Amino acid sequence: MKHILFLCTSNSCRSQMAEGWAKHLLGDKLQVSSAGADPTKVNPRAIEVMAEVGIDISAQHSKSVADFREAGVDRVFTLCGDAHEKCPIWPGAATIQHQGFDDPPALAKGEQSVADELPHYRRVRDEIGAWIKRLEKELNAHA
Repeated sequence: MKHILFLCTSNSCRSQMAEGWAKHLLGDKLQVSSAGADPTKVNPRAIEVMAEVGIDISAQHSKSVADFREAGVDRVFTLCGDAHEKCPIWPGAATIQHQGFDDPPALAKGEQSVADELPHYRRVRDEIGAWIKRLEKELNAHA
């Protein structure tokens, strides 16, 4: 089974949402993981907005990119510029592709309430979901 890995700086939001979407849509066809260059913890707003679309990522946790260096990853997707700069190459035959998305916590910074923050998370969630659905079609075409 092919293994895909989503990378972001802290593995707290964008890469966690991508992992959730991919497991939901592709989990029976691929091994799916996410990691970060400087992992922290899963963002509670990411958990909340993913639950709104019926995808539970509450059991996911932040992982280090170092945990996957020897894991036989076939394809790596960097989701932010920082992760793309820190992981320009990957051991083995992995293909690296950059697909950048805005950072919801940065967009939500300065908002006055959680209700004002959530639209930023929802927009990025939906953009990632649409991208994963296109990726699903691409991977199915190559299967």
